[in-house]
Formats: sequence, structure tokens, C-alpha cells
Amino acid sequence: RAPRSHTLALGQGARRLHVSAAYRAKAKVAMSRFEPTSFVNYENLQSNVDIVRKRLNRPLTLSEKIVYGHLDDPHNQEIDRGRTYLRLRPDRVAMQDATAQMAMLQFISSGLPKVAVPSTIHCDHLIEAQIGGAQDLARAKDVNQEVYNFLSSAGAKYGVGFWKPGSGIIHQIILENYAYPGVMLIGTDSHTPNGGGLGAICIGVGGADAVDVMAGIPWELKCPKVIGVKLTGSLSGWTSPKDVILKVAGILTVKGGTGAIVEYHGPGVDSISCTGMATICNMGAEIGATTSVFPYNHRMRTYLEKTGRGQIAALADEYSDLLVPDEGCEYDQIIELNLDELKPHINGPFTPDLAHPVSKVGAVAEKNGWPLDVKVGLIGSCTNSSYEDMGRAASLAKQALDKGLKCKAQFTVTPGSEQIRATIERDGYAKTFRDVGGVVLANACGPCIGQWDRRDVKKGEKNTIVTSFNRNFTARNDANPATHAFVTSPEIVTALAIAGTLNFNPETDYLTAPNGEKFKLEPPTGDELPSKDFDPGQDTYQHPPADGTSLKVDVNPQSNRLQLLEPFDKWSGNDLEDMQVLIKVKGKCTTDHISAAGPWLKFRGHLDNISNNMLIGAVNSENDAINKIKNHLNGEYGGVPDVARHYKANGVSWVVVGDDNYGEGSSREHAALEPRHLGGRAIIVKSFARIHETNLKKQGLLPLTFSNSSDYDKIRPDDKISIRGLKTFTPGKPLTAVVKHSDGTEETLELNHSFNETQIEWFRAGSALNRMKSLQH
Repeated sequence: RAPRSHTLALGQGARRLHVSAAYRAKAKVAMSRFEPTSFVNYENLQSNVDIVRKRLNRPLTLSEKIVYGHLDDPHNQEIDRGRTYLRLRPDRVAMQDATAQMAMLQFISSGLPKVAVPSTIHCDHLIEAQIGGAQDLARAKDVNQEVYNFLSSAGAKYGVGFWKPGSGIIHQIILENYAYPGVMLIGTDSHTPNGGGLGAICIGVGGADAVDVMAGIPWELKCPKVIGVKLTGSLSGWTSPKDVILKVAGILTVKGGTGAIVEYHGPGVDSISCTGMATICNMGAEIGATTSVFPYNHRMRTYLEKTGRGQIAALADEYSDLLVPDEGCEYDQIIELNLDELKPHINGPFTPDLAHPVSKVGAVAEKNGWPLDVKVGLIGSCTNSSYEDMGRAASLAKQALDKGLKCKAQFTVTPGSEQIRATIERDGYAKTFRDVGGVVLANACGPCIGQWDRRDVKKGEKNTIVTSFNRNFTARNDANPATHAFVTSPEIVTALAIAGTLNFNPETDYLTAPNGEKFKLEPPTGDELPSKDFDPGQDTYQHPPADGTSLKVDVNPQSNRLQLLEPFDKWSGNDLEDMQVLIKVKGKCTTDHISAAGPWLKFRGHLDNISNNMLIGAVNSENDAINKIKNHLNGEYGGVPDVARHYKANGVSWVVVGDDNYGEGSSREHAALEPRHLGGRAIIVKSFARIHETNLKKQGLLPLTFSNSSDYDKIRPDDKISIRGLKTFTPGKPLTAVVKHSDGTEETLELNHSFNETQIEWFRAGSALNRMKSLQH
């Protein structure tokens, strides 16, 4: 064990000492981006782990060490995987601009003067891909000026660092600057687990959870189960890190990781680069996992050194036993993957867990009637935009160019950060992409989250796109429900964009050059990290002043994009009687279905306006229609938000009934805020995705599950539901639903919940924020 005296201060003047002189001399980026002071305090982590290990008297997994090492009270916290709630003290908060608006609005209404932990805002979600990087960024700065000014001024006032538009995607910035082995970070984006590639526990949450941490309140998380993925063999040839998670998603499905941390281990780990490990952890969000993590190794050390954090690497080396699983630790489930046998995969369409080997997807597509022509290939995103990803994709583009070929499909490239963009420009990768027919987009989320002004197909036209993104739900990328989106590695995207068809296996199939010569692509190659160090590019970071109390945060009362929050009403003290079923949702209902992104992103800071998208993508079980439900007050059919508003105006409370894994996907808490704002009281489903269930509780709603999932079939679209037992609402005790049918008959159903005592207080107060404010007085 390392000597106990080692605590490395990060921030203020001390931080500058720990950045290599060569990197600092080159860096135009202000080194103050690493402030405010946070501590790589392995001494404290070790002490907490020792306390817990002694109490539990068993070896610990890596994720247990990091999670339990951040307990608020390691001496007395009840720890039972999958059952108890942990009270934790995360080290840091990160927010992307679409979710930061509501998070900062909630923080403002909390009345607190300054954030209690280091926090940052990242402008990446509001830049629409249209023409190319520079033009799209300029347009976004103009269109979103009001929002950027709000976030910048709120950050300055409350002590939050602000990464300006153009800086890059939140998860890439975190990996380059803030993640390190053993840190616990929460982020208001579902792909926050990306940081697990650097041995960190990084968890996606809703904005209200971020507000708790920023307020200095212990953050609650249900004690995660741990799924072990043992990797043997090594990656080679066409197989990439992305194929590991594409395969795991195929095994576990979109809900197989719910309530668990996925922990990779075994001899195969060392064959994967640090940024490759981040890719795997990033897409772990698609199996519902709380987060994913890799053990500390030499690949992480090299990445830390290359990104100016050699001092952290040296300290991690000393505490390396703390940053790997204990010998003999036990997992709740184990999956074994031999990387020698793993083949390139491609998943989709319409769901990220429908896995196919690339060698077979052409035949499967033909059989299912999926369009074979690849219209667009898109590489980049927070999942796959590392220097290594770009280099390997460029190596394929160069082979095609050398034979006189360009991409048959359209081809777009999204750099993950300003540092990546500047470095691939310097090293010639960007030129190769342009020469092969590609467009380099802004350092932002872009098409991955639907920020794509796509013009090459009409809405409703059946077509295929292939991406190196992480999520491919219906209409997610381009708002066209007929687009068949497939997710795969950047290398396979590039190969399929060159070939122009899904029916192409680059390992065996030939391309034809303009001169008639047949040739095969050689397997991709690329440096893990640049030999000449990274070029940090333009300075895009704004550090908050030491004292922001005198600063003003402007929200124009006439704005259609920003709106200060009004507190939600408290619980009446009575059972909820005769609530109308607003909609009985059929099948998959992600947060994209509940609160669509794309064109709606501009209203993320205005609760009333964005509520006009509530559940407009959900399928109504009554008629299989989207956004067409019966208003039971007037008998007419209307859009879901319109009917909900009508009920609210007439004093009618309502409930939503849903299917399995309700609310999977993005962390967006608007999917919980909107139903609360429009008069909803309860969401009753077969099962929930983790983040959405917590978000609903935070806003004073009741997320409930059928004790018997077949009871879903007993609910009719015109039912009225009463929820009884709220006066004796206690953890572990089911509630009762009395269902009144329109024919006069009644049924009584049992409803389960996962509320703990603290969360029940949120419900009684009307929201977690109301409860927080009441405790301040």
C-alpha cells in the first residue's frame, strides 16, 4: 500500500505544477480549466475501503471499492447489493447544455449561493449539423445566444466552469480533463459512463440529482449489483473495442444491465486502448447499466501522461491495488468473451441490442426487407471520436483514395473535442476524410442526438444509415421513422460508406477501383495516441470568478426558451382518487418517445413550451396511433399534450400506463418534469429504466409497477384509477390501485414501488427540490 501522506491537490496554483512543461508550453487552453480545487485523495478512498472491507469481511470488486469508497458514512451504511440505498459523496458534477438549463434553473430556485463540489457545463447539444463545422457553429452561437448567455452567467454566478460551444462533447472533455482512476463523477447525460475507460465511476443522472450534489447533499443510489465481463485473448484486425459492447448488448439486451455496474476484467483488457475502454463503457448505457468500469492499467497511465496528468498517473501507480478488483471477489453474473474469436458486429435497426456479425447483416437485411443501400455513413460522437478511432477510419479512407475510389454513401465526421479536431487537422486525417468525400462537422453531438438538418431523403422514405454512435431508436438521428439506423465501429462505418451497401464484408469482399481492378481493404491501423502530443486547439473554457455573488443571471419573462420554475404543489395528504388514464402506452417507450429531442432541444429551459412534446412519440394501445388519444371529458381525439392540458385546466388528475423498461435511453429529466407540469400524478408500468424512475420520484410523481405484470392487460384506455395506501406510504409496502371500468365494474390491483424514506419525503413535499428548500429554513 502507498504511504498515507500522498494527497494530490488539483487546482489553483498547485495544478499547474503537475502539467508537463512541454504540454503547457503548447497549450493555448487556460490551465485553470482544471479548477476549482478538487482532490485526487486516494488516502481517503483507501481509508473508506478498508473500513467497508473489514465490515463486510470479503474481497471487493473494483466498482465496489470506488462506490463504497465514496460513502457518506462508511462505518454505518447498510450495504446489500441490489437492495439498500447508498448515500454517496461524488467528487464532481458535469452537465451538458440541454440538461444544464433545467439543472441550473433548479439550482437557482434552491436559493443556495454557490456549488459545493467542482462542476462544469458543456455546450455540445444545441449545434445542428447542416453544412460543416465552422458554419454550423457560427449559426448555433447566433440561434442559441440567449441560452448560452444564461448558462455562462449562471455558471459565473454559482461557481460552475463553462465550456463554450465548439469545445467538444461533454464525455470527451471529461476524459481529457476530469476523469481519473478512482474518481466518482455524476453527469446529466446517460453516456457519462464513458469515463469508466479511465478507471472512474461516472454515472448518468437527471438534473435534480446533480442539484443535490451541487448543493452538498449526499447523493442516493441503489446499491448496484455487479456484472463481471471477463475478457481473454486480444483484439486484432477488423475487430474493435466497439465490437465488445455490441456483443455484450446482444447478450444482455437493453435492460439486462439495469441496476448493475458492468466491470470488465481479465487478461484481454490490456489489448484495448484507454479510449477504446471508454467506448465500451459509454455504450453500456444501452444495456441499462448504472455504469461500466475497467481496472487501472498501463494504457490508462499513458493516456493520463499524454493529456498532461502525469502526476495523477504516478499516484495511481502507487495506489494501484486500490484501483483493481480484489483477488477472489464475487460478481452477481459473469460473461466471458474471447477477443481472439470476436468478429466485427453491427447492431440494429431501431434498437441497439439487435446484434449481427458484419459478415451476416447483408443476408439478414435482405430477408427482412431492410434497405441494403447505405445512404449515409456517420463517424464520431461521444462513443467513437478518439484519435485512434479517427486514425483507423482514415487508414481505410486512404486505401480507397490510393485506388481512386471515394465514398459511395455520404460521409460525415464528428470530432469529439476541439483537441481532437485540431490534432486530426494537423496530422492530415481530416484532409483524408474530406478527400474521400466526407464533411467534418462541429465538435458536438450533432446527428447522434437528432441535431441534423438532413435533406437527402424525404420524411417517411425508407433508407439505411450506418453510424459509430451508441443509440439508434426510431427517428432518433433524423426525425424520419423510416430510417433504418445501424450502430457499429468507425472502421466498419467507413468501409460500408466506401462500398455503399450493407451487403459488404470487408474481411472477405472486394471493391472495384475505377480502372476495373479488384482489391480488398487491408485491416485498419492507427496510433492509439499522437506521437507529437495533442494540439489543444482554441481556448474554449471560461473559469468562474472567485466570487460571483454580485453577478446577475438574466431570464427574460417573455422568453420562449427560458422560464424560471414555479414549485410543484405538495401532496394533499389523501389518496389519489378517480384519476383518468391519459394514455395506455404500447411497447417500447424511451425518453425519446416521452420527450423528443431534435427540434425540441431549443425549449429545454422552458418547461411549459417543451411540455408540448410530452409522449407525442408513444404508441396508444387503443388505436396503435401516435399522438392521438381520446379526451374523455369531451369525447374528441387530440394530441397527448393537448388532452393533458385540458384535463389539468378542468381539475382532472391523470396517470400514464406503460410497458416494460419504460423510460430507457437518455437521462433527460424533462420526461419526468413534463407529466408533472401537465397534471400527471402516477406512471404505472411493467418495469422502469433506472434514471427515469428516479427522475419521476424527484418531481413528486409516483412511479409504480404492476405486482403482476399481466395486470397491464386489465387496464382499459377509458379507465379511472384510484391509488390507495398513501397515508401509510412506507418502503417495501405495496400500494393498491382500484380500477373503475366504464361498464361499472371494478378491479383491485397491487402496485409495487422502490421508494425509500427520503424519496417518500420528496413525494409528500411535492418534489425533491421543495423538500430541499424546506430543510434550509
